[in-house]
Amino acid sequence: MGRYSAGTVKFSKSIRIVVIGDRGTGKSSLIAAAATNSFTANVPPVLPIINSSHFSPDGIPFTIVDTSSRPEDRGMVAEELKHADAVVLTHASDRPETLEGLSTYWLPELRRLEVNVPIILARCKLDLDKNQVSLEQVMSPIMRQFPEIETCIECSALKQIQAQEVFYHVQKTTIHPTTPLFDLETQALKPRFIRALKRIFILCDHDKDGALSEAELDQFQVNCFNAPLQPNEIEGIKRVVQERLPEGVNEIGLTVTGFLFLHALFIEKGRLETTWTVLRKFGYNNDVRLADEWLPPSLFKRAPDQSVELTDVAIEFLKEKYMLFDADGDNNLKPQEIEDLFSTAPESPWKEAPYEDAAEKISLGGLSSDAFLSLWSLMTLLEPARSVEHLICIGFQGDPSSAIRITRTRRRLFDRKKKRCERKVFQCFVFGPNSAGKSALLNCFLERSYADNPGSTTDERYAVNMVDEPGSAKKTLVMREIPADGAHGIFSSKESLAACDIAVLVYDSSDESSWKRATELLVEVATHGEATGYEVPCLMVSAKDDIESSQIPIQESTRVTQDMGIEPPVSISSKLGDLNNLFRKIITAAQHPHLSIPETEAGKSRKHYNRLINRSLMVVSIVAALVVGLAAYFVYVARESASV
Repeated sequence: MGRYSAGTVKFSKSIRIVVIGDRGTGKSSLIAAAATNSFTANVPPVLPIINSSHFSPDGIPFTIVDTSSRPEDRGMVAEELKHADAVVLTHASDRPETLEGLSTYWLPELRRLEVNVPIILARCKLDLDKNQVSLEQVMSPIMRQFPEIETCIECSALKQIQAQEVFYHVQKTTIHPTTPLFDLETQALKPRFIRALKRIFILCDHDKDGALSEAELDQFQVNCFNAPLQPNEIEGIKRVVQERLPEGVNEIGLTVTGFLFLHALFIEKGRLETTWTVLRKFGYNNDVRLADEWLPPSLFKRAPDQSVELTDVAIEFLKEKYMLFDADGDNNLKPQEIEDLFSTAPESPWKEAPYEDAAEKISLGGLSSDAFLSLWSLMTLLEPARSVEHLICIGFQGDPSSAIRITRTRRRLFDRKKKRCERKVFQCFVFGPNSAGKSALLNCFLERSYADNPGSTTDERYAVNMVDEPGSAKKTLVMREIPADGAHGIFSSKESLAACDIAVLVYDSSDESSWKRATELLVEVATHGEATGYEVPCLMVSAKDDIESSQIPIQESTRVTQDMGIEPPVSISSKLGDLNNLFRKIITAAQHPHLSIPETEAGKSRKHYNRLINRSLMVVSIVAALVVGLAAYFVYVARESASV
C-alpha cells in the first residue's frame, strides 16, 4: 500500500495517566513494576507521582498518578480524574468481586464524572489466575456494556508480564485514540472523522476535479510524512483500493470515497498513527476539531464587555458560499443545501438550540441570504471560536484573524466625535414578567404571523435578524429572551450584563401588576449597571396595545421613564402587527447609549456627590497653585530687594 509511515506526531503536552481500582487489585505494584522493570515486594499503599518518558511512544513525557482505594478518599480520586488524559482501571484476576466492581461502581462513576478519556482495563495478578477462561470470554460482556473501554490487557507485576505494555498502550491510545474515529458497535467511521477527511481531500484536490491524481497524492505524502511516493507505490495504493472498492478510483485518480476507504483500511490494520499524523497535519485535535492554536489568539483574550463580529472579508466569503450552494439561485438555502455547505465542518451547527429556531425561515424551511448571514453573526457573537473553526472548515483560506474583529470594551465603544457606537451587531436582552408578550415580540421580529406564535415560554431563546437603517448599512440585532424566573440569575452575576448592548423591558399594558414588575426590572437593570460599571441603555415596551389599557400604567410609566432619564414606553401590538418601528428604535438607542442609560435615585446622588468632591478637589488644587505662585512671587521680590 505504499510507505504511509507515521512520521512525527505532534502532541502538545505530557500525558497524565490516573490509575484507579479496588484495594488489593495491584495498582501500586503495577506502576512500580512498569517504572523499574522489576518487581518490588513492599510498595507503599499509594505511590508518589511518577514522571518519565523512557517507555513512551515517540518519547512524549508522561505522568502516572496512583490513587487511594479508601472510600473516604473518593473525593480526591474524583479530582485527579478531572485532570486525566487517560485512565487505567485495575481488577485482580484471582478476585471475581473486583471484576464485578468495575461494572457496578467504577465505570458508572467515570460516566457520572464525565471522564471522557481513553479507559484501559488492566487485569492484574495474572500469575494467580487459576481459571482456563480466555480474556475475551471474561471481558467481552463488560466491554459491550461500556463501549468507552479502549481495551483490556492481562498483566503480572510479579512475573513482569506486560506491566510496561499497559502504560505504553495507554499512551499510544491517548496519542492515537480509536474512539473519535471509529464506532466499534457499528463498525463504521464516525461522522466527524468523515467530515474531516472530506475537508482534507478537498484541500489536497488542487485542480478541483474530484480526484487525487498521482501528483496530488505524492504532494499529500510529502506534506504529511516528509517523503515522496514512488510510482509503483502509488499504483499499489490505487490497486488495493480498487480491488475492495471499485468506485474508489477513477481514470484521474483516488476519489473521495477511495480516500475515506483508505483511512478505514489503516484503522482496520491498526495503523492509527498514520491517520492521526494526517489529521494533526491539517490542524485537528483528539476531538477531531481544529486545535486552538489554529484559531486567532485574540478570541481567548477578551474583556467581558467586548464582542466578536465578522469582518467584511468574512461576510463577502460567506456571500460567495451562499451563492455557490444555493444551486437554483432562488435566495432560499434549503436544509439539504445547508447540510452540504457544512459537510466538511465538525457538524452542521444550526440544528440545535440556540440556533435552530433563531432566524426567519422561508419556504421549505430554508434561509434567505440575510437570515444565513444573521445566523453566522449570532454564532460569532455567542461562540466565536466555533464560528471561526467552521469558517475555516468550509473553505476560508485567509488569515483567520482577518475574519473577525474584537469590538471595543463598553467603556470605550462610544466614539465621542461621532456620538455613536460603532458596533454592527447588537445584543438586546428582553426582560419582562410572564405573559407580558416577550415571546410574541421575538416571533414578530422573525416575521412570523401572530397565529403561529406558541405563546409564553419558560426557556431562554434567541432571535436574530437584520434591521434596515435609513442612510446606512443594515445592522444585525440579536434578541435574547430572558424568562421571568431567569432575571434573578442575571442580576446575581457581576458580568452578566457585560454582553448586553441594550435592555428592553416588556409589560402587558392592560395589566397593572405586569407594569409594576417591568418597572422593578428596569430599576434592577439600572442598579446592577451602576454597581458593576456595565451600564446599559434601556427601552420600555408597552405590549398588547390592541387590548384596552389601564390608565395607571400609562401615566406612571411615563413618569418613571422620565424620572430615570430614558424615552417614554413604546406602544406595540404583536397581534395587529403594529410594532411602531420598535426594532429600529432599539438599534438607534443601542448606537447612542448615552441618551438612554437609566439612573436610579441612588445613582444620581452618587454622581452629585462625586461632582461635589471633584469641584472641591479642583478648588483645593487652584488654591494650592495660587499659594505656590504667591510664595514664588514673594521669594522673587525678596531677592530683587536684597540685590538693590
